[in-house]
Amino acid sequence: MDKYYAALHIKPVSKFVMHRLSVAPVIISLLIVFGLLFPKSTVGQNKLEKLLEKKMDSLLMPVKPQQLLPDDAMQTITIPPGWGGYGSYLFGSVGGVYPQAYTNKADMAVSGGVCVGNPEKFLNFAASINLNDVHKFQDFSANFIVSRMLFAGTSVSAGVLQVFANKIQTDVPGATYYIAFSHAVQTLPSQTEGSSKLTYTIGIGNGRFYLRSPYDIAAGRNKKGTMVFGGVSYEFIHHVNVNAEWSGTNLAASLGLRPFPNAFSIGIGVMNITRNSADKPAGIFSIGYPLSLSR
Repeated sequence: MDKYYAALHIKPVSKFVMHRLSVAPVIISLLIVFGLLFPKSTVGQNKLEKLLEKKMDSLLMPVKPQQLLPDDAMQTITIPPGWGGYGSYLFGSVGGVYPQAYTNKADMAVSGGVCVGNPEKFLNFAASINLNDVHKFQDFSANFIVSRMLFAGTSVSAGVLQVFANKIQTDVPGATYYIAFSHAVQTLPSQTEGSSKLTYTIGIGNGRFYLRSPYDIAAGRNKKGTMVFGGVSYEFIHHVNVNAEWSGTNLAASLGLRPFPNAFSIGIGVMNITRNSADKPAGIFSIGYPLSLSR
């Protein structure tokens, strides 16, 4: 199945890690739920929201007068952006797809983690744990991502997604390594101050960006995709983006929404639009929320 699409940073730990840190998933899940239900009681939340009012996409970037950065609505669902985090904060996301490829069932995954560091001065580092089988509370994996701002409106991220997955439990085709560049076009200011209407991402990776599933191969499709992935996002109206993405194996289209005056973000769309992989299109959604740890 396409579980890796649903938990990014975006759809997306082994038995070894679970035995050593058996309480970690429970703690992280509680933190995510607590943050979503009681955001005002989290340390530093007000500062985070003030930063987001000035500028920011769902992963927080500081505003500078001399550059435009991504707007505040979600811009990708099936691919990782070149933008990373800024500062210290917790983050959580929930993602799902219906129907799964080659079945009529739904699939859902959750992810939660933390990031630290200044990508303008040095690097930002993010680490997260994914729960890919929500119903059975099993099939864990981890993501590790570093990001760095290069020049005006441009950032690069690199990382590994869904490492430490248990091969007996998961249908994720091994760990995925990638590098991605994102740019916010400097000549198209958004209705959000300090932001750009138009951003795009291009990247390259292995794993989910390169290999089709065993079901695709059994259906007569080539084993390999393009390895190159990318996407474009345009602000249709204030706080609403129209997004198109190529995952390396198929096409997706979505809307990115920021419905409230805080960091809560939503993405909803359709994936597997072409017959290049999977047996039918599928609906997809992603919900994310960051919680600042800085005062």
